[in-house]
Amino acid sequence: MAARELRAVFSRLRRTLQEKIQGASDLTPSQTAVLSRLIGDGPASASVLAAAERVRPQSMAATLAALEEHGLVGRRPDPEDGRRQLVSLTEAGLAWIADSRRAREEWLARALQEEFTEAERATVLAALPLIDRLNRR
Repeated sequence: MAARELRAVFSRLRRTLQEKIQGASDLTPSQTAVLSRLIGDGPASASVLAAAERVRPQSMAATLAALEEHGLVGRRPDPEDGRRQLVSLTEAGLAWIADSRRAREEWLARALQEEFTEAERATVLAALPLIDRLNRR
């Protein structure tokens, strides 16, 4: 029961945070997932990104084309294999990620301040190390 409730709560929170950035941009969830993967894992080939996101290479090609059109990613030759290209974030892509993170953090801060008492905020903060420990398993 606790596992189901915890999963449901985190799923709803994740969707809410996604909606906060979706409303501020015209990027799809797939596009934002690729940007997040690039910021976390660094440059990657389209095939590596497709495998990591569990999508067909053709779907990833369309996602990357849209991100390139927005100026958020660029391609360059792979220094280890000149036949392959690596996709990486542009300055605009890095700025988009920073802005979206800031928007989500501001929403969270405002929601915690407006909707929770000081004691409730302390409880949430006290639970974070436990949740983080669970996440590292």
